[in-house]
Amino acid sequence: MTAEPTTRTTPDTWGEPRSRTVSWHDPMVTAAGALERSGLETLAAIRDGILPPPPIAVLMQFDIRVLEEGRVEFACTLDESVYNPIGVVHGGLVCTLLDTVVGCAVHSTLPQGLGYTSIELKVNYLRPVHATSGPLTAVGRVVKPGRRVAFAEGEVLDAAGRVVATASSSLLVFPLPTA
Repeated sequence: MTAEPTTRTTPDTWGEPRSRTVSWHDPMVTAAGALERSGLETLAAIRDGILPPPPIAVLMQFDIRVLEEGRVEFACTLDESVYNPIGVVHGGLVCTLLDTVVGCAVHSTLPQGLGYTSIELKVNYLRPVHATSGPLTAVGRVVKPGRRVAFAEGEVLDAAGRVVATASSSLLVFPLPTA
């Protein structure tokens, strides 16, 4: 039995195809730059265009808006490319946004040579998000810094200022590899 190649056509009822192009720069440039800076300095260098943003931030349309030690604020541009099958923004985008701001809040407290990774992230979704709900604003705050484990919380607000999701997180703090 041989498999015949199939040519798939889309029904007219689907409408015209839509697209969004994503381009990014070498993420190792940012990682190398982070080795030379504190966490807050690294985030500022990304915000200011000195270091390229991480590819995930470009893909998900995240921008750094506010940086302080222990607190960050990001914006997220929304479009229908992040819709799930029921016609709302996929919860994974909101979760990723929350994971990003709680992690970056912790990163903003770390000296040069230290990094972080999520141990646990608990997300509460409070209302659905649509492309017209945005842009979203996400705020991450350190609740308790630590030398080994840090704790942070975050919230995402829609353009009307309504909280759409919250999170609490624990993050492992560790020395960054130098080679």
